[in-house]
Amino acid sequence: MQTVPVDPIERSAIRKVSIRLVPFVALMFFINFLDRTAISFAGPNGMTKDLGLSAAQFGLAAGVFFIGYIVLEIPSNLALHKFGARRWLARIMVSWGIVALLFTWVSSIPGLYTLRFLLGVAEAGFFPGAILFLSMWVPARYRSHILALFYLAQPLTIVIGAPVAALLIEAHGVLGLAGWRVMFFGVAVPAIVIGVVAWFYLADRPSQARWLTPAEKTWLTAELEAEERVRADASTPHSMHAFAALRSGRVWMFALMYFGLIYGLYALAFFLPTIIGGFEGQFGTHFNVFQKGLITAIPYLPAAIALFFWSRNATKHGVRAWHIGVPALIGAASIPVALYMQSPAATVAVITVTACAIFSALPNFWALPARFLSGAAAAAGIALINTIGNLAGFVAPYLTGAVKDATGSYHMPMFVVGALMLVSAGLAFAFCSNSRLQQSGDGAAPAALEPQSHSG
Repeated sequence: MQTVPVDPIERSAIRKVSIRLVPFVALMFFINFLDRTAISFAGPNGMTKDLGLSAAQFGLAAGVFFIGYIVLEIPSNLALHKFGARRWLARIMVSWGIVALLFTWVSSIPGLYTLRFLLGVAEAGFFPGAILFLSMWVPARYRSHILALFYLAQPLTIVIGAPVAALLIEAHGVLGLAGWRVMFFGVAVPAIVIGVVAWFYLADRPSQARWLTPAEKTWLTAELEAEERVRADASTPHSMHAFAALRSGRVWMFALMYFGLIYGLYALAFFLPTIIGGFEGQFGTHFNVFQKGLITAIPYLPAAIALFFWSRNATKHGVRAWHIGVPALIGAASIPVALYMQSPAATVAVITVTACAIFSALPNFWALPARFLSGAAAAAGIALINTIGNLAGFVAPYLTGAVKDATGSYHMPMFVVGALMLVSAGLAFAFCSNSRLQQSGDGAAPAALEPQSHSG
């Protein structure tokens, strides 16, 4: 494929966005994912015993987060569009940091449910807001690359966060607190600090970035405005306003596809530490808290590498059905198989394949909706997709825990995960391969599917 020459101003502008903006927003996402999944480390390391939680109650506590998150997702993203990302993302981060800090002193099951619900309320809008924010900084041909760099924060959260959480848990007795309470305290404070920094560090648009030269600002602004005009003039109705996006069948198909991927992600994230904790009874092995943290982290480092190279291919050749469908198929097959392995090493190896599959699909998925939605429709549509997808964040941990309690093992819950990821794979192939999307008259959607070539 012939490489299109890139202007030096274009190259330097994209490089600066990649270096100066994306890592900071990824750091925010790192802290975000760590705070919402901290309960998965606390559960098998004292919290479940101290609060008297069953597997179903633990799953409900993990999942109730998403009720408040879902209710306020779309209003929060529309507020971000109205007030600007800098102020709104900073506000969200400080709010969830304060709520996360309160987990340090939770003393009852109802209190745990309440704080998880409030954490969801506080975090509502952050992830789709960050996706929307980054999408507003680069032209479409660079978007999958930028989103992949951003998404690296999610698997790296576990790679780095699991051992850090384990070290905090082992600091039992600091401030007179149990180890799992020390862990909650330690992961909450950075959210408040970075939230305050974000208020001063972020800029809402390229024209406000002090770290861009006048020529770079002019080029980025002109490119983004030109794309906005193309989307606004497109025949598809959901490029016009928010309510049209919410009625779009295409948006709802994206949402269902995302549901299956997120179900797999959170079933893995919330119960992997518990499954690893069960190795002692299953295989007769023994690991201390820090070793369990390291084992939990193992699947996510290869996942980060797979995410980077898979998304790099998608950026080079254009996002295709198989960039989403193939990983979803691999995840669907591998996640139930993991529990039939005969050793801890084999189990973790298969779970690693699952993690690689899920994280390879996710950033390429998000490269699509951001390319045919604009303005308020983008805010509402992306928020709706994330909202419906994140229903899986509630359903996955609760249903996984309830089925485990009913059957006595995690085998059947993992088959449910596999079935839903299979649905996502089917939707990816059916939707992205639809011949109508290849027609130039179908809004701006073909830009997400056509080959895109650039160097640098």
